[in-house]
Amino acid sequence: MTELLNLWWVWTAAALALAVIEVLIPGFIFLGFALGALAMVAVVLAAPGLSAPALFAIFAGLSLIAWIGLRIAFRKQSSGARTFHRDVNDN
Repeated sequence: MTELLNLWWVWTAAALALAVIEVLIPGFIFLGFALGALAMVAVVLAAPGLSAPALFAIFAGLSLIAWIGLRIAFRKQSSGARTFHRDVNDN
């Protein structure tokens, strides 16, 4: 399994699959994992031969960083919903 995880195209396919899942089930949950898997392509190309636990730990860390970055980036966007403090029926 370690040999399979050390192939760059496996992480690219995982990133693509997670991005498709994000499109089907929106919520910015799988997008962080997709970005983490995409960053793993660079890790695998830069440091080939890492063990499977190390690869999964790096993937988890990169996914967490991507998720936090997405939360910060999309926090400023408003949903456009208006909140009312008075009801029409209040006198």
